Parts: sequence; C-alpha cells; structure tokens
Amino acid sequence: MQAPASPYGDLEEVLQRAATADKTVIMTQINLAWTKPGSLLDLFFESFRLGEGGVSRLLDHLVIVTMDPAAYEQCQVVHRHCYFLRTTGVDYRSEKMFMSKDYLEMMWGRNKFQQTIVELGYNFLFTDVDVMWFRDPFRHISMGADIAISSDVFIGDPYSLGNFPNGGFLFVRSNNKTIEFYKSWQQGRWRFFGKHEQDVFNLIKHEQQAKLDIAIQFLDTTYISGFCQLSKDLNKICTLHANCCVGLGAKMHDLRGVLDVWRNYTAAPPDERRSGKFQWKLPGICIH
Repeated sequence: MQAPASPYGDLEEVLQRAATADKTVIMTQINLAWTKPGSLLDLFFESFRLGEGGVSRLLDHLVIVTMDPAAYEQCQVVHRHCYFLRTTGVDYRSEKMFMSKDYLEMMWGRNKFQQTIVELGYNFLFTDVDVMWFRDPFRHISMGADIAISSDVFIGDPYSLGNFPNGGFLFVRSNNKTIEFYKSWQQGRWRFFGKHEQDVFNLIKHEQQAKLDIAIQFLDTTYISGFCQLSKDLNKICTLHANCCVGLGAKMHDLRGVLDVWRNYTAAPPDERRSGKFQWKLPGICIH
C-alpha cells in the first residue's frame, strides 16, 4: 500500500539532500521580487563567494524556500536545493511592506514552516536573504543552546533575556523543548493578535524559558551583526544583516556598498587588514 502523500510535497527529500551529517540545514525564504538578476539573492550568493574560511561550502546545505512558482523556477536555475512552499490567500510575488496584513501573514507562515522543520527532526539555521555571509557563523553558536537568535541590540550577556531578538538569523536545535516552544509561539499569534513573530518571541521568552528550561542564546553583534548595531571590526564579523532598514531599494544600495568594502578588505595584504584601516562606508541610507 502506498504511503499517503505528505502535505509538504517533496520537503523531506529536499531536506535529506541538503542536510549535514548531524541533520542541520541552512534555510532562506524568497519571493519573486528578490530573485530578479541583480537583486538580493545575487548579493546573498556573492557574499558567500567573497567570504573567508570556506564559507562558500555552506551553500551545499542551503535550502531556498520559495513563496511563488516563478521564484521556484528562478531558484532552480541558480541553486540545487529549492523548495516551493504552497500557501493560500496571499500573492507572494511582490515586496511586502513591513507590518502590512500580507507581511504578517508571510512572517507567521514562515514561523509555522520552521516548526515543521524541527518536528521532522532537523536543526536549522534560518537566514534572511538580506544577510551577507562573510565567515562561518556556526562557531559562535553554543553547543548548549536550544535556540540561538541574532540581536537587534546586544547588551553583552548572551543568555540575558534583556537582549532584543531578531528572527532574521535564527538557529533552532530539534528537540522536545523547541517543538513545545514553537507551539506556544504559534499560539502567541492569537494571544497577541496583530503582533509579528519577533514581538511575540519577546513577549513569551520569559515564561517559556521558565516553563521549558530552554537555553536561548542571543548572538553577539560583534560577530553576527546588523545595521541596528553595526560591528565595525571587519576582522571579526561573520554575518551582516540589513535590519533597521525598510524597503528593497534602501537595502540593496547599502549592501552593495558593504560588499564593495569587503571586496577591498579581502584583496588587501594581512597586515593592512589587521591594522583596522578598512571601514564601512558611512552613512548609507540605513547603515550608520
């Protein structure tokens, strides 16, 4: 007798192909607006290619989750591991404005999909496509962390719940604690109606940590950085997120500037790089 078809289509097959030996995948999510030549997806790939310490090999473990058929087709042209997440009720082809109804629908859909990944037994590192990858970030994720999340504002202690989280760069280890956390996170959508998933994470982190004894690590912005709290040390930075920045045009402008500086930095001799003379071009539209 044939096994019933999965509601997630070929997801398990894609995850199996992309996963590391310890069942970890890297994931990003895109729509058509971000896949056009010269758009965010191109910059994202370019950062891996310009990166150091073999960061480009991590692309072998990247699953690109596409939100519309045209983005899926485009993905297949440029990458091995593509998955089309079928959703209803929202046209995902165009850019969604921050906090619009469609934006909230998209973010909560993404959150539900992440829950499915951990329920299937895979660890994941989710990255927004406007995160530039320069060095391997996994070495900054603690082996003891159930969840490691980037920070809009990092206050110095990685285990303090006083840090301000950003779900655009998020590692989750698949275990019973994280599966329960995601169930509560999804329920929070209705408990705190109209809030996006990052706000709800902030609202439930205290009660969930106490209830589940879950280890939440907030990532240091020296290494896992963003426009909100910019790391100025190019010798230490691993990833850079165009957060605190609204609109595709503004993100593209500033990230192109970031890649220009990084390109010059990596081409320079080691002593020049160590001297600290390389700095981001400031201010940009958002970066400052």
